[in-house]
Amino acid sequence: MADETLTKKLKTSSPLIGTHNGHFHADEALAVYLLRQLPTYSSSPLIRTRDPAQLATCHTVVDVGGEYDPASNRYDHHQRTFSTTFPNHNTKLSSAGLVYMHFGRAIIAQHTSLPLDHDDVTLLYEKLYTDFIEAVDANDNGVSVYDPAALAASNVEKRFRDGGITIASVVGDMNNPDPTCPPGEPQDEDSLFSRASTFIGHVFTRKLHHATSSWLPARSVVGAAYHSRRDVHPSGRIIVLPQGGVPWKEHLYNFEREASSSGETNPAEQVYYVLYPESANEGSKWRVQCVSVNEGSFQSRKPLPESWRGVRDADLDGVMAAEAEKLGKPKIPDGAVFVHASGFIGGHQTKDGALAMAVRGLDE
Repeated sequence: MADETLTKKLKTSSPLIGTHNGHFHADEALAVYLLRQLPTYSSSPLIRTRDPAQLATCHTVVDVGGEYDPASNRYDHHQRTFSTTFPNHNTKLSSAGLVYMHFGRAIIAQHTSLPLDHDDVTLLYEKLYTDFIEAVDANDNGVSVYDPAALAASNVEKRFRDGGITIASVVGDMNNPDPTCPPGEPQDEDSLFSRASTFIGHVFTRKLHHATSSWLPARSVVGAAYHSRRDVHPSGRIIVLPQGGVPWKEHLYNFEREASSSGETNPAEQVYYVLYPESANEGSKWRVQCVSVNEGSFQSRKPLPESWRGVRDADLDGVMAAEAEKLGKPKIPDGAVFVHASGFIGGHQTKDGALAMAVRGLDE
């Protein structure tokens, strides 16, 4: 009777969340955290059980119960007929993805203080799923990053074992008592789950904060530079960022894909060089960085000239001056700082000098 009274009291104060007991995984740990980011669930108690009668008392149930029905707040993915994916993705959802798909926009809108239908909320909603939630879904559903059959056919093997450093594996380890906890800290199953939920939730919050405070503002900066690139050079292959520290790579590739799909550009007009100041200080040195073949590659689309690589300061000025005279090209202003041995980045004392280095690089 006392348990029944307690359950009724919890339900009237905040919606009761239910998930399964026993060994926990990253997906339900994150799902519970995500729900609690919303005002409706911010003070919600959690019951961990597989008892259908107890789960029936819950307002919202995740990762257990064999039912996916948003109308009744049921978010399980284990039923044989379940095949739901996030829009424009192919990975089957786990409880984390289900909760995020239904509540992610509201979480982001609350975090950013933007309307639910704002374009920036949509951008962040897609990014957080792609960059974080999808990997949790894939792990829980046994989906490999690469097709195992294709890997076997190509004789590609891992160089080292990386399973021990995934977020999901760390959450899995948290099922065991934590030897680093202060004496007296509870080590029962529910307490361990609570710490795991907070851990993976804080990773999500950090990702969201970075996307909101850094990635999203950078999109505007890179977009302006990309769309005005022909004002820098007629080829459109050089863009200039007004400040350093801008995470530009992902945005540049996205803008290029958008321009290509709309017919605005073609692959022959890809950007080769990105220029930016080293700091916000007046008189800051400038960098000229080569764009890599793709976001995950170390190979540049067009490295800086081979004769410059590994050369510094006055020696580099001399090499460039001699080449200009030999080729009948305009002289690059003195003030070169360096070019990396691989040719992927270089530096100059001035913006004009960095731009001249990039323009010369186009000719190679």
